[in-house]
Amino acid sequence: MDSLIAGYQRFRASGWPERRKVFESLAEGGQRPTTLVVACVDSRVDPAMIFDAGPGEMLTVRNVANLVPPYAPDSAYHGTSAALELGVRVLKVRDLVVLGHGMCGGVQALLDGPPENARDFVGPWMAMAEPARLRTLHYASSEQRQQCCEYEVIKISLANLMTFPWIAERVQAGELALHGAWFAIHSGLLLTLQPDGSFAPPKLMNLARDPIS
Repeated sequence: MDSLIAGYQRFRASGWPERRKVFESLAEGGQRPTTLVVACVDSRVDPAMIFDAGPGEMLTVRNVANLVPPYAPDSAYHGTSAALELGVRVLKVRDLVVLGHGMCGGVQALLDGPPENARDFVGPWMAMAEPARLRTLHYASSEQRQQCCEYEVIKISLANLMTFPWIAERVQAGELALHGAWFAIHSGLLLTLQPDGSFAPPKLMNLARDPIS
């Protein structure tokens, strides 16, 4: 906790004065983010840093392996789905990005089985992406299986997003664009999902409005 307090003190001394007007404007006028990012909880992957986004510009939803569950409105607890509803239906974001990454521990748990001390929730959660694991079985090396599975998990999340009727409606009306992206921790390289299902470096000037389905 001491390091967090020290970080806050640095922010208060230097970051806050620089951004005070931004925060005051957000406090008075409310937030109007245009993008929602579904990302992994991995501490090495910070969506705001990757996309150089400032306060109020982007909603971020983080869970293990950036998974979106299928639409299932019931009495259970749905943290990711609730965040999607807030972003899409209330704040009406224009872009929704599923951001995966290299060396994802959740994907490794899917491929190799979860650790014994992560089977209450991580194991059942990652079972949602079982089709992704099956699509990687033909690869010879564990590295190829890992990266391919990271890509496939992104595609599963995008497909599950379209099971939400109010997301599908906005996509079909041209009011919302879905995107897939993958970040390489070791190199800082960002790849985006292309219409043919491959991942490639984005066209930087057009990334914000190139819809991926």
